[in-house]
Amino acid sequence: MKIGTVDLGERPLLLAPMEDVTDAAFRLLCRRFGADMVYTEFLSADALIRQVAGTTRKLEISAEERPVAIQIYGREVEPMVEAARIAEAAGPEVLDLNFGCPVKRVAGKGAGSGMLRCPDVMLRIVSEIVKAVKIPVTVKTRLGWDNDSKIIVELAEALQDVGIQALTIHGRTRAQMYTGSADWTLIGKVKENPRMHIPIIGNGDVTTGEEAKRAFDTYGVDAVMVGRATIGQPWIFEEMKHYLQTGEPAPRHPKAFYVDVLRQLVDNNIRKLDERRGILHSRRHIAASPIFKGIDNFRPVRIAMLKAATREELFAEVARAEEMLLATGEHWDAPTL
Repeated sequence: MKIGTVDLGERPLLLAPMEDVTDAAFRLLCRRFGADMVYTEFLSADALIRQVAGTTRKLEISAEERPVAIQIYGREVEPMVEAARIAEAAGPEVLDLNFGCPVKRVAGKGAGSGMLRCPDVMLRIVSEIVKAVKIPVTVKTRLGWDNDSKIIVELAEALQDVGIQALTIHGRTRAQMYTGSADWTLIGKVKENPRMHIPIIGNGDVTTGEEAKRAFDTYGVDAVMVGRATIGQPWIFEEMKHYLQTGEPAPRHPKAFYVDVLRQLVDNNIRKLDERRGILHSRRHIAASPIFKGIDNFRPVRIAMLKAATREELFAEVARAEEMLLATGEHWDAPTL
């Protein structure tokens, strides 16, 4: 699959853009474990233009994580075009436009999936950005605003006509937020449309290699984007890739291997940010990681890990957690988490 001249190979797996999750440290780990392309956290066009430090810092890209896409969001044409130029100057392979975020502070103000209520404005924004930048422009969106306005089949054609070079579709409406199940049937209909020639990337509820294979085989998508399932387990890409290539569950590493990956994530975040912010950025992954699930009497240790304020405190609790984990055996009995 290609996005412009960016060749991602056959059946690529992509890391979805997620706020406070897909920072540089996490992106690097996901690339290490086989993600074919990674996306930054989504960046506010207005904040980029105002040069808000916390936002401009998220533009930083390392050579090891390429290919990478920077994703921006906004609701007005001129600011989005200006932000697109700023993002392009940071040197990503792809510029992605977020018309899918459902959270109230974004969609409620007309940005993100709020744009699904005014597709004409969305198309004007995309058209002007395509003219303004030289790198491939892509879009990530949802099926529609609600169950009565699932416009994705027609919208996909219109977005292609104004120049995007790939389209990612999350199989829910904005009204669903992240509840219920993702509906891949409409994603499949977009892919089946004979007028569509750009890559279609499917997103939503893909948590295993089996589900990724089903997405490719049943709905014909060109790529699968994985989001929430990656939190706390960047190695999920390795497991999914193995299944796609062999049809078998991936062999498991010793349990200590996975704990060490979480330590690396913490250290990478501390190096790129500082101790306090690095630990804060790592907490979500530690809390969500499945490796500690099912350990008896583990709750106090989990709480202590999430309250730790320094690297020394955190790693002392991680060591306690590892000891409890290894007490259940060095290797996993089951081939998947």
